[in-house]
Amino acid sequence: MDDVAADLLTESLAGPWSLALMCLLVVGDAFFVVVPGEIAVTALGALAATTGTPPLWAVVVCAAAAATLGDVCCYVLGRLVGTERWRWMRAARVQQALAWARRRLDTGTATVLFTARFVPFARLAINLVAGASRIHPPRYLALVALAATGWAGYQAAVGAAVAAVVPGGPLVAVPVSVVLAIGLGLLIDLVSRRRRG
Repeated sequence: MDDVAADLLTESLAGPWSLALMCLLVVGDAFFVVVPGEIAVTALGALAATTGTPPLWAVVVCAAAAATLGDVCCYVLGRLVGTERWRWMRAARVQQALAWARRRLDTGTATVLFTARFVPFARLAINLVAGASRIHPPRYLALVALAATGWAGYQAAVGAAVAAVVPGGPLVAVPVSVVLAIGLGLLIDLVSRRRRG
């Protein structure tokens, strides 16, 4: 029975559309923090380690490209509309996050872009402000692509490491890696909130 369930999980997650779905989730995660982009990358990393399909390198490359695209779209949005055009942008909490992003970008663009890649709401604020403050596009693109590649490698490695350590094949590795990804995300959010406070 476990073999049948594992085969069903593998077939459903390892289909040709799995990388495309992961990419959509990662791009969507750039705009909406509730979209589970990190979880998708971690789950496919676990699946890649247990079944070989999709290959781990493809998970990393596709996730990095999608993360770069999502961040660049936020940058372009910030560049075109600024950070105060729409009412949601003028909300006190959003303005507080944008002010934090401005201060951080002034002190070290590369450090902030790399760090923000791992913190969902900070990532949105940083990329909007980077566009609004007109950071030089080639420099921004190079930094964001490097940050996205590091993030993608990390997320996929978490899934692959779980799959290597936890016995039970994809049926166990995928859910455990998802729970671990959620836990790491909550921990990063908690630490970043305390540092901002």
